[in-house]
Amino acid sequence: MAVQQSVGPDPYFPANGDPRYRVHRYELALDYRPGPNRLAGTARINAIAGRAALPEFQLNLADFRIGRVRVDGRQPHYTHRGDRLRIRPAKPVRPGAAFTVEVHWSGNPKPVASPWGGLGWEELTDGALVASQPVGAPSWYPCNDRPADKASYQISVTTPSAYAVVAGGRLLTRTTKASTTTWVYEQSAPTSSYLVGLAIGKYQTVLLGDPGFGGVPQHGHIPAHLLPAFSRDFARQPMMMDLFQRLFGPYPFDEYAVVVTEEELDVPVEAQGLSLFGANHVDGARGSERLVAHELAHQWFGNSVSIADWRHIWLNEGFAKYAEWLWSERSGGRSAQQLAAAAHRLVSSLPQDLRLADPGRKSMFDDRLYERGGLAVHAVRCALGDDAFFRMLRGWTLLHRGGAVTTATFAAHAARFASEPLDEVLDAWVYGTELPPLPTQSMPPMPLAPPNP
Repeated sequence: MAVQQSVGPDPYFPANGDPRYRVHRYELALDYRPGPNRLAGTARINAIAGRAALPEFQLNLADFRIGRVRVDGRQPHYTHRGDRLRIRPAKPVRPGAAFTVEVHWSGNPKPVASPWGGLGWEELTDGALVASQPVGAPSWYPCNDRPADKASYQISVTTPSAYAVVAGGRLLTRTTKASTTTWVYEQSAPTSSYLVGLAIGKYQTVLLGDPGFGGVPQHGHIPAHLLPAFSRDFARQPMMMDLFQRLFGPYPFDEYAVVVTEEELDVPVEAQGLSLFGANHVDGARGSERLVAHELAHQWFGNSVSIADWRHIWLNEGFAKYAEWLWSERSGGRSAQQLAAAAHRLVSSLPQDLRLADPGRKSMFDDRLYERGGLAVHAVRCALGDDAFFRMLRGWTLLHRGGAVTTATFAAHAARFASEPLDEVLDAWVYGTELPPLPTQSMPPMPLAPPNP
């Protein structure tokens, strides 16, 4: 597993996260009542101080009522203002020492405000959904909300028995007592706070393909009336899993789940081991199949291999966009070269002022970042050739599995697989703003057996 990088405050979100310590594990016990939208929770957070003593530290948590805070079993002094829970332990935490924080909170969860609208916990007509990218995690639990601080999670959710609870990870137990059911999930792989997904609703669970297909259990959780359309729209996901494991390396988690809500979502949202789709992404005609591929690819690019801070988001979105093109190319659709040409035409008609390596907070989710990110990956593929390119990808996901990376990390890694320097390619596509000419492949794509039918 890659060692996580130690970085300072995120330049895009300096109020989120505390780089003076890192979290090893979260254990969350939640009780949620959908009718009144009432959440009560207890968090046990196991953390490790950095190189300096910690006379105080902070967690991010939205405007809930705090019932109790303890540090190593002792009552600290704390303040809770502006979505920051500032904690001063009875004794400073020694440099490099492990410590445990316990927080009890309750209230009515709601999304946190952001330039992109509300993020995090969203109350649905009948249930709830969590989609936290990039800074919505504090809307429902206390966390060190920075993408490089990755931890394991155990999440216990008690809710009325009519509702199913889906979280990323492995379902350990489901226990019904009177009118409520408690669901306990374990995510052992290092997970960024924004990638902790949760869905509460009235879902029917189905198995996607043979559980031995690709070696990864895959399940869908959908409203019963959407099952016929879902069965067609997601029928080829097991084939995607098979293809992506050959191209990118082994799937990095224990299993994979998709949830379709009753309501519409602007875009699907990835979480670790879990992707969330809206009812509008299910049409029975595979109209959103490229998005199915995109969200699955994020399990490698963004979730397992995470970014050190949000300046490097193109490493998530550019590779997921390119995975769409690879799926099309290898499943009988348009080639990556044809899709790159279409993306190039689109980007050429838009302002040329976006730098992939540091797009700025306002442009983190700009369409140009996705399209130009895919083009940058294609340019690297054209420069390396298929054999070296796919060896480079598999090495990237293996070397940095569970870790956090930067654009510079990627540039150094890709250079190891190049017969000639990649500086000009990366300077033009990643560090520059003007759109370079369309990259072209010197030979047809490397033959690869098509996905199993």
